[in-house]
Amino acid sequence: MKMRTLGAIALVWAALAAVSKLPAQTTKPISTQSGLVKGMTEDGVTVYKGIPFAAPPLSDLRWRAPQPPVAWTGVRNADKFAPACMQVPIVYPALGMDTVATNEDCLYLNVWTPAKSPKDRLAVMVWIYGGGFTAGGTSIAGYDGTNLAKKGVLLVSIAYRLGAFGFMAHPELTAEQGGHSGNYGLLDQIAGLQWVKRNIAAFGGDPRRVTIFGESAGGISVSMLSASPLAKGLFQGAISESGGNFGPERQSGNEGGENMDSLAAAEKNGTAFLAKLGTASIADARKRSAEDLLKNSPPALGGSWPIFDGYVLLGDQYKLYEGKRYNDTPVLIGTNSDEGALFVPFVKADAYQKTIRTGYGEYADKILAAYPGGSDAEALRSARDMFRDATFAWPTWTWARLQSKTGKGKVYVYYFSHRPPYPNAPQFKDWGAAHAGEIAYVFGNFPAAMPATAADRTVSEEISSYWVNFAKKGDPNGSGLPHWPPFTNTSAQVMNLDDPSKAIDVPNPQKLEVLDGYFAWRRASEKGQ
Repeated sequence: MKMRTLGAIALVWAALAAVSKLPAQTTKPISTQSGLVKGMTEDGVTVYKGIPFAAPPLSDLRWRAPQPPVAWTGVRNADKFAPACMQVPIVYPALGMDTVATNEDCLYLNVWTPAKSPKDRLAVMVWIYGGGFTAGGTSIAGYDGTNLAKKGVLLVSIAYRLGAFGFMAHPELTAEQGGHSGNYGLLDQIAGLQWVKRNIAAFGGDPRRVTIFGESAGGISVSMLSASPLAKGLFQGAISESGGNFGPERQSGNEGGENMDSLAAAEKNGTAFLAKLGTASIADARKRSAEDLLKNSPPALGGSWPIFDGYVLLGDQYKLYEGKRYNDTPVLIGTNSDEGALFVPFVKADAYQKTIRTGYGEYADKILAAYPGGSDAEALRSARDMFRDATFAWPTWTWARLQSKTGKGKVYVYYFSHRPPYPNAPQFKDWGAAHAGEIAYVFGNFPAAMPATAADRTVSEEISSYWVNFAKKGDPNGSGLPHWPPFTNTSAQVMNLDDPSKAIDVPNPQKLEVLDGYFAWRRASEKGQ
């Protein structure tokens, strides 16, 4: 149950949502720092697709920080999405997930704006997609920003490099780049935010009111950007859906619930990757085709991941927050009630117990007492709960507690428990609110395989309004919505997003406290080495 198995399948909830639109009309060109762009007005929202925010990361720019976009002359028609970054496509026909076109030339963004003029200065929401850092894209229909834009915000979605293209470290790259390598995908996200700061006013947005939001790997990215000195000042609010990055650095690579490698460990993985490619140097690897690299890449589900490189990510985020070394903004963060259902379709009791004992070492007995697995049915429930808590709920709870203690920005925590309208198929019959299930409610885009009921639309209207209110003023509350109290360490209330929504105490606190003890034990073990 490693965190690295999360996310890529999460894209199924966002795919091929049916969004009806009025006939599109072209708009007057808008000036960016690289050239003029012309979009299309659809349903009263003007959409600009495929705007380059960085140079194509090809040839000598492969495995380098993103460079400024190449300027163009004339007017660029921003009327179609750019290809997604290189990845092994995740296909899930039962939920309408189809393949996406890919290309190594992929650093583009999209803008949805209801603004009538640059003077509108609307709050900006910047979406970062999930997919385990190995899959995902901005063209997925579930991420269409029209419905959120209609609520009076400007929405931007940005692409970032994935897998080995986005996160490979190597000794040669470290020497070439001044003592760090890897994390190119995070640098892409930062470059996208820098583009927003420089250009979004022309589209009617306010560069001083930017909220980043994302789900799964996107939510983890939001957490990482919240701790990265390179992202300081680029956003004023953060929304993380099933994210958080508060575990310590892995020592052996087998620790349960831990995912972050050091630069040295990542360099070893990069060296092994080049050996598998049969290349003698980074220069040679930069000459290989993108398809060849993809064919030889680590497994699609989580084979590549951000690292503690000392540059983008300085180190253990838990310690950074303890020391008040982070980008202190209001945050809205949360998890779903049955996150693990997507990742653990079945498990046998003996296999579950073996996994826990292998990953959690001397702490395994305490874990198994909190998450027992005496029978296959009990093991399945515990495996799903354990995945939910170790991967999502504990990092979110920890984030909330640490920022409430050391920060100034208010903290709002949610618990999404509303069961989506899953397809009528056996694999979904015992699912609750699984991982990524909230995305359709945030964007208001429900896949054709999951037609929304009246209750679903009510919950979606509430959630999207909470998100938009937060982007506008750093507080999700607003007229007609159930009151959402801020989380504090003296009043640990979370908003249960359901029909009806209401504030509740933190769910499963005893289990979270067991995991808290486990991670404290891991950190203490590191000190003793």
